[in-house]
Amino acid sequence: MRNVSASHARYVGRNSVLFLLLALTAALIWPAFGSSARLLADEADAAAAPAADAAAPAAEGAAVTPVQSRSFLAYIARACGWFWGPAFLLVSFILVALIMMNLLQVRRDVLLPSQFVEEFEQKLNAKDFQGAYEFARSDSSFVARVLAAGMGRLSRGYEEAVEGMQEAGEDENMALEHRLSYVALIGTIAPMMGLMGTVQGMISSFDVIAQSTVSPKPSQLADGISTALVTTLIGLVLAIPAMVFYGILKNRIQRLVLEIGMVSEGLMGRFATVGKNKT
Repeated sequence: MRNVSASHARYVGRNSVLFLLLALTAALIWPAFGSSARLLADEADAAAAPAADAAAPAAEGAAVTPVQSRSFLAYIARACGWFWGPAFLLVSFILVALIMMNLLQVRRDVLLPSQFVEEFEQKLNAKDFQGAYEFARSDSSFVARVLAAGMGRLSRGYEEAVEGMQEAGEDENMALEHRLSYVALIGTIAPMMGLMGTVQGMISSFDVIAQSTVSPKPSQLADGISTALVTTLIGLVLAIPAMVFYGILKNRIQRLVLEIGMVSEGLMGRFATVGKNKT
């Protein structure tokens, strides 16, 4: 019955993660679609404006150039272009997914469930060591795997059991840190992507200056400068939250791993005389 409820809980947890990721993806994509639509509308209005001005009577005087109004997101989308826009969007999706996965995984209820510890201790108190071992093997939590590894080596003595627990703990800790390291990797790569976009934008602006026989207008240099500034901004916007979450989750992992080690050693401490009784 416990295995069925645990499987159901894991199934609900996976569906919850997928739902959150889809919701965040929709929240990120929808403004981009809205910005693109507004940008196309602005360009259509700009193309229709000269025709309307030409049809106006000459008596009304010179036509005033209309000022285009567009949202900040539309400006960002146009400055990023066809390459940097999808690239940063993909990195942002991956970052959100990694942060959500780590937040759901690095929790005390997942790594060190109190219900498991209580039931495991009850079996030890009842001298049901085989039942405690099978119970630990059937659970997928961090502390359960550590205890299962220790009890699996009790026949060789308490020292071997402690060594098995340490090896299992290091393996589980490494798995958590490897998953978290991808968040730090994005925090390192995102500013480099922004810097590359900055260099590309500045090269584009200087190319306009080099090919122009007269002093270029500011509007001719605006595209390259916009790309340079916007890509730098997006790179920092992605890197700062990534490093913040990495630091928070790193500290949480270290604290929980230490607590798991203390709990598992306390539970297995009653077997400290196993090797001595055999000698």
